Order: sequence, then C-alpha cells, then structure tokens
Amino acid sequence: MNWPTSIAGLLVGILVGATGVGGGAVMTPLLVLVLGVAPHTAIGTDLLYASATKMFGVGVHGIQRRVDWQIVMRLAAGSLPAALATLFWLHASGSQGVRDKTILVVLGVVLILTALSTLLMPLLIRKVGHIGHSKSEYFVRCQPVLTVLAGVILGLLVTLTSIGAGAMGAVMLVFLYPLRLSPARLVGTDLAHAIPLALVAGAGHILLGNVNFTLLWQLLLGSIPGVWIGAHFGGKLPDSVLRVAIALVLGTIGLKMLI
Repeated sequence: MNWPTSIAGLLVGILVGATGVGGGAVMTPLLVLVLGVAPHTAIGTDLLYASATKMFGVGVHGIQRRVDWQIVMRLAAGSLPAALATLFWLHASGSQGVRDKTILVVLGVVLILTALSTLLMPLLIRKVGHIGHSKSEYFVRCQPVLTVLAGVILGLLVTLTSIGAGAMGAVMLVFLYPLRLSPARLVGTDLAHAIPLALVAGAGHILLGNVNFTLLWQLLLGSIPGVWIGAHFGGKLPDSVLRVAIALVLGTIGLKMLI
C-alpha cells in the first residue's frame, strides 16, 4: 500500500468533485514530476482514474439536477469520434502520445485567460444581455454546431495529453453557454461529459500498454471518497465562491503549464 499516492488521489478527488477540473491537469503532472511515473504511463493511468473518479461526482451532481444532458450529448457527439480517430493514429504511428512543450504553453495561456474570464463572469453576462435580439438568436442557433466542434477539440487534446476533459471543457462551456449554465451546473455538466471521453481514451491506452493498474487502484482508494466530499460540499457553495474556486484552479494549472 502506497499511502502518499492514495493521499494524492484524495486531494485531487476533492478538487475534481468541487470544481469539475483538475483531474488530468493536476494529476498527470503530479504523477510525472512528483511520483516519477513515465509520461505515457501517467497519461493512460490518469484517463482511467479520471473516468472512475468523476462517475461518483456526477452521481451527486445528477441527483441534485446540476447536469445539462443536452449539452453533454452535443459535446460527446464530437469528442468520442475524435478520441477514436486519435487512438487509431497513435496505434498506426506507434506513438505513445504528445507531451510537446508548445501544446502545454498554449493550454497554459488559454487556462489563465479563462480563469480571468470566470472571475469576470457576472460582467460578461451583463454585456451579453445588451446584445441585440437578432444576434442572440443567431448565437443560440449556432450553439449546437459550435459545441460539437468543441467536443472534437477536447477529444483530440484529452487522448493525446490526458489534459482537457475538465479544464478545457470548463473553458469552452463558459464561453458557449454564459447564460444557460450557472457555476454549479457548469461543474456537473463538465464532469458528465468527461466520463465517456476519458473511458474511451483510457480503453485505447490500455491496448497501447500505457496503464499501470496497481497505481490506478491506489489512486482510486483516495479519490473516490475525495470526489464525494468535493461534490457534496462544493455544490452548496454560493455561485460567487464556486466561481472564484474554479478561477483559482484554472489559473494555477495554467501557470504550472507555463513554468
């Protein structure tokens, strides 16, 4: 039994349950930099860890009606085919995945900008309210297509790096549905979509030999109670507090990627 690993799973589980983000963006660097796990093994193991962990979080959010299932279906329509296509490419090319510095820098910048936008969400919502009626209707009509395209991007990023299902998903939902999703519903919806995506990508990495099952069980031992704690208490926080928590997590992850 490796207690430091399980404690790491507990802390990340609380973070995921409360904010919907942090699974891949926190756990993968933690496994590589702190626990010394090989990058490709960290990616594959983290994908399965994230899918199992988030199932418990979605259970809590679903019971409390904090999941928009229509948005989940739209995202999945793009992300799952993209994940399968990426896995096929990884298998055909013999690649273990992509840990390119340029990708991490881009993700870091996007996450920091999103953290700032999340803090300014009330102001953004007020600005959206001033948009003309015709423009608002046009944006609503475009939302389904834009959401599917966002899913395609998530499927590619998550399969290659294990980062994005929660963090980048939250980024996209903030901008695609500024009026429809409250911070609590944003967390629940983001978690619900991350599960099938992480499962599909994780299953592919099993076939590529990139999963350490001993490490996976040790992480889950801590993360399962952690995500329940995070989802149970995080959903009771005021929207303003939850918004600040999401922004801090995204900003910290973004800075870590840049550094």
